[in-house]
Amino acid sequence: MPTETLRVHLVRHGESTWNLAHRIQGQTVHPDLTPLGRMQAAAAAQTLMRRVDGRVVLWSSDLVRAARTAELIGRALRVPVQYDEALREQHLGMMEGRTVDQLHPEPTPPGEHVSEVRWAGGESTQDVAARFRRFAARELRATSPRVRDLVIVSHGDTIRVARAVLAARSHREVQWDPIENGSVHTVEVPRQ
Repeated sequence: MPTETLRVHLVRHGESTWNLAHRIQGQTVHPDLTPLGRMQAAAAAQTLMRRVDGRVVLWSSDLVRAARTAELIGRALRVPVQYDEALREQHLGMMEGRTVDQLHPEPTPPGEHVSEVRWAGGESTQDVAARFRRFAARELRATSPRVRDLVIVSHGDTIRVARAVLAARSHREVQWDPIENGSVHTVEVPRQ
């Protein structure tokens, strides 16, 4: 039966080898899941099995750490995984590949909002919001009214931005709270 709202489940990928090494990943393609990361992905799948009701659509970032997480979830939910670059982590430019202790804080340039700065040649929070907004607009329209749950496997910063976009908040209003590996964040949104 068609519903007026859609439950969107935002899942952060399981722990990756670079999470473990405290290395900045951004859009680096290759970091894979650790054994703990695979366990976190399996736990996320179990959480989703309890939350979803009926037909499900599963989307994932195409980066390895998210794709592997989504594959485990897809097997558990018995649905295929669809991949989209729009769900990738924020591109962090020259910071990618460095360890956290190699980073040095930089002041926000005068007259600019922190969410609109492209740090180290990467994407701004505003860029990520625009990218996710396009994905959400397309998928919320395209998802069948009979589908009740949309699962999105992505990354910490992208999930923070997605929550703001889905709540109709600005990129300047992103909440920068912790998003744990393997966590599931469910929001209900009106269909478009």
